[in-house]
Amino acid sequence: MGQTMRIAIAADHNGLALKAHLISLLTGQGHAVDDRGAHDGDGEVVDYPPLCADVCARVTDGRADRGIVLGGSGMGEVIACNKIPGIRAGLCHDRFTTEISRGNNDANVIVMGAKVLDHETAARLLDLWLTTPFKGGRHQHRLAQITALERGEPLP
Repeated sequence: MGQTMRIAIAADHNGLALKAHLISLLTGQGHAVDDRGAHDGDGEVVDYPPLCADVCARVTDGRADRGIVLGGSGMGEVIACNKIPGIRAGLCHDRFTTEISRGNNDANVIVMGAKVLDHETAARLLDLWLTTPFKGGRHQHRLAQITALERGEPLP
């Protein structure tokens, strides 16, 4: 898998089983995993925006190298995560979207849908996401443009 990382992870009620599966795999690979919730036994529907904010705050302030957010489809989660300045969250549901999110967009948060992916596919995509390097080059200029958008500045 490469270097070990500090990873913050969260899931709403739809992603609890997938979260447990991924935490087991990640800790087995030597990563430091910070489980931010929700937790088994909470027993109710969980709003995802606070979970997204929590994971993203840990990424932007340096307490985590990367973040993982799990929901039903992942669609609302990726929207919420991308409202946080400094976050580049990718909704990853196949090899192509996973490679693009890291290679072209230098995503620092992966979002996956537990109702979209089985556990083994999600694990494979997460491994790919964690090991895919950012390509830089022309993509770096685009990241600078995204940062300008976040700040309300003119695009370079």
